[in-house]
Amino acid sequence: MHAFTVSELNNALRAHLEDEGLFFDIWLLAEVVEFRRYPSGHCYFTLKDEQASIRAVLWRSTAERVALLPTNGEAVLAHGRVGFYEARGEVQFVVDQIVPAGMGLLNAQLEQLRARLEAEGLFDERRKRPLPVLPRRIGIVTSLQAAALQDMLTILRRRYPLAEVVLSPCLVQGELAPASIVAALRRAYTEPLDVIILARGGGASEDLAAFNDEQVVRTVALSPVPIITGVGHETDTTLVDAVADVRAPTPSAAAELVAPAIGDLQQRITELRERAENAILSRIDTQRAVVAQQHMLLQRNHPRRRFDTARQTVDDLMRRAGRALARWLQLEQARLQSLHSRLRTLSPQATLARGYAIAQRLDGTVVTDPAQVQPGETLHLTLHAGTVNVTVETANE
Repeated sequence: MHAFTVSELNNALRAHLEDEGLFFDIWLLAEVVEFRRYPSGHCYFTLKDEQASIRAVLWRSTAERVALLPTNGEAVLAHGRVGFYEARGEVQFVVDQIVPAGMGLLNAQLEQLRARLEAEGLFDERRKRPLPVLPRRIGIVTSLQAAALQDMLTILRRRYPLAEVVLSPCLVQGELAPASIVAALRRAYTEPLDVIILARGGGASEDLAAFNDEQVVRTVALSPVPIITGVGHETDTTLVDAVADVRAPTPSAAAELVAPAIGDLQQRITELRERAENAILSRIDTQRAVVAQQHMLLQRNHPRRRFDTARQTVDDLMRRAGRALARWLQLEQARLQSLHSRLRTLSPQATLARGYAIAQRLDGTVVTDPAQVQPGETLHLTLHAGTVNVTVETANE
């Protein structure tokens, strides 16, 4: 006989309950009692009905995602699995989702799917892409019979007729709708589109169930181009709205967001053209001023200009030299005239012209003293106009 220890028995019981997956994915409709949240963030409470109860635990990681924690006496719909706490030998229900019972099972399942997809990051805002400013090809995934389709086509033709619209029809309601929407999206993904509109008109919440389908949501997340949803009315919110790049409150609003108004584009083009023209003219004026300045610098430093300046300098120097030479010549001429006048004054001819004569003996000796001559001696006189020979009669001192 083999005798188990308590630990061995509890371990075997835990393995039997948890490892074999006997009670996974369980929904419980029960009342919450003895609810308590510990400082660690984990929540412990009891789920009970009129005949039985079971201990339950809500781990901190799960509790942080619950919008509103339950209170004692509240009827709840809890989802989770059955676990076994070996230390106390207790069976417990490990809750991974809990909502008020009034929400209903479908809503609880929807919230469970929302939480799971959110945990995977499908709703992360960092995944969102902006819509193209000027889409050339717009894809529309919706029903061909939907009034919303005509509304969208009218808006697109009115606001932005330049874009080509590519329809990928699908069912938008009923059991076959999710698969039809997925197929339509995949067809659209093979087209060279710039943006996709996934739309459906208004209806009851159950009519929009296809847009909460997990495969539809995951297919939207795989879109190679920005995708915008316009499902139901403004107050309706589906999971595809959360995963899409942009959510529009209605199909018409989706078309408005995708298509820029052509009138606004024309105004914008006019503004841009005016700005471009002004910029070009300003640039031309600036460059013209630069060219003028460069031209002026070139002219100022042109070799010809320097040559002209040098030539002008030479001319100026020549004129100055000419004037200096002329002045010098005048001075020299005046000086020469003065000397000439002085010479003329001192010239023997001038003296002779005043009546004087030069007396010379026949041997050429100039007679300056009567004692040099003898009476009867012939002297040679030089006069202003000629010469004469005279005979000395007397010589007096």
